[in-house]
Amino acid sequence: MTRTNTAALYNPMGTTALVTGASSGLGVGFAHELARRGADLVLTARRLDRLEALAVELAEKYGTVSTVIPLDLAEPGAVAELVRNLTERDIRVATLINNAGFGHFGSLVDAPADRVHDQVAVNVAALTDLTHALLPGLQSAALAHPHGAALVNLASTAAFQPVPRLAVYAAAKAYVLSLTEALWYETRATGLKVTAVCPGPTETEFYAVARRSPSGPRRLMSVDEVMRTAFAALDAAATPPHTVVGTQNRVAAWLAGTAPRRAVVTVTGRLSRR
Repeated sequence: MTRTNTAALYNPMGTTALVTGASSGLGVGFAHELARRGADLVLTARRLDRLEALAVELAEKYGTVSTVIPLDLAEPGAVAELVRNLTERDIRVATLINNAGFGHFGSLVDAPADRVHDQVAVNVAALTDLTHALLPGLQSAALAHPHGAALVNLASTAAFQPVPRLAVYAAAKAYVLSLTEALWYETRATGLKVTAVCPGPTETEFYAVARRSPSGPRRLMSVDEVMRTAFAALDAAATPPHTVVGTQNRVAAWLAGTAPRRAVVTVTGRLSRR
């Protein structure tokens, strides 16, 4: 199969997209869809073997060129190293997918200090630093390639309310949501497509990393469902500042924004015990 020159409003053909957390789950999903639409890729995550296997798969399936850069974004200086690597290779990124992130289930008082620190380092600090470093280039790419440049930050339905036992993760995703919406406004004159994608529980490695099994009757959504929603937002003539995946999740996010905060955190606290 070769790359597809789609008629969609978001068309990254001939540009380069950077996907963080590209070794599994949603990162792999983004890599496939971007490659299908004609973008070359920069793939970064901790696991080199998975990145290399993905690069081979994308080349065979779409004819895309992928640059693999193994990094742990929780490590000090990781973003600076990534940006330096891009500069040395003369890679100009037109689309940034800030997908890397993880959570830890349990009360904050019981959480290991390194898990608390690394959640903030990856979900907040690395995302912010990488966005800040690449944003001038993204805006320039949007002017040079109309409808071909984007900034996508992975938030979560957890961003819309406090979540006891996932307190740091939910707070970090609330930050991601707020930051992205502000950048959507700040960049509106450049044509850069900016959105925060907010999925609910998804069939990824999140629960294994969070050290928590999925519970309750809620069905886990598939990576394909999240991709369809994310790229529908990018394909829209006016890309929204955020997009929630799933009708029930959109209703829940709306309710969380209208109900008293004390009631909301009480409900999410009870649900998180399951």
